[in-house]
Amino acid sequence: MFSIAVQQQQYKTYILSDEAAGSQLEVVPERGGIITRWRIQGQEIFYLDTERFTHPELSVRGGNPILFPICGNLPDNTYTHNGQQYTLKQHGFARELPWKATQKETGDKASLTVVLDSNEQTKAVYPFDFQLAFTYELQGNTLEVRQQYKNLSSTPMPFSAGFHPYFLCGDKTQLKLEIPSKQYQDNQTKEIHSFDGNFDFSRDEIDFAFGQLTSQSATAIDGSRKLKLTLDYDDFSTYLVFWTVKGKEFYCLEPWSATRNSLNTGDNLTVLAPGSSYTASVRLTANFF
Repeated sequence: MFSIAVQQQQYKTYILSDEAAGSQLEVVPERGGIITRWRIQGQEIFYLDTERFTHPELSVRGGNPILFPICGNLPDNTYTHNGQQYTLKQHGFARELPWKATQKETGDKASLTVVLDSNEQTKAVYPFDFQLAFTYELQGNTLEVRQQYKNLSSTPMPFSAGFHPYFLCGDKTQLKLEIPSKQYQDNQTKEIHSFDGNFDFSRDEIDFAFGQLTSQSATAIDGSRKLKLTLDYDDFSTYLVFWTVKGKEFYCLEPWSATRNSLNTGDNLTVLAPGSSYTASVRLTANFF
């Protein structure tokens, strides 16, 4: 049986449940359309800094933040379009703006659609009319995010998009990552390194971007939590970013449609024709063993 409840916590929170599987999803549309929690049999899959979450002026550190219309940052936070310079902060504005819940379904799954429309605030930094509609689907131990990007402008709309999921983890030395790429760029040094499947978790920070993906699936096995996570994505995602900070109980494995600064370089940038739309999907499956 599937259900969707609404609770007024600090924000209006939608709780999607699959009672048979004992899985739950919490979505807070007005805080960046974010999924804040995902639990299976009472065990949290996502990490969430709950104290930071109470401060609306701070970016959320946890859950599954949405990245749009850029992933990563731009040099000096600026890009140029049609000869005009604009300012965009890291990862764009979608994760900071209020979205609206528009559709709920509880047939063979629990699903909730959240929508973000362009407005004067977004057009000041990104001069396009658009609509994003993301549908969160919970079924068993699987979470799927179906995305639709619409260009409502009269001109082509360039963008990149992705997710920044924070996964709760135990002892990081017991983490095993299977990422379908043979090399990565260290985003701190900008150097390219070959990848043998291992990370040095004694580093203060790991921020690696993996390109040239050879398959549409990656896995993370957390030996200390006895949890295997599988991330499946379609060809919209061309990069995976792995990020973690020493001493914090999370790691991030992020599907991006393009690498940072693509609005300036054009690398893997998606450009939507006027009036057209694009759909994509990301699926996460969690198995305890």
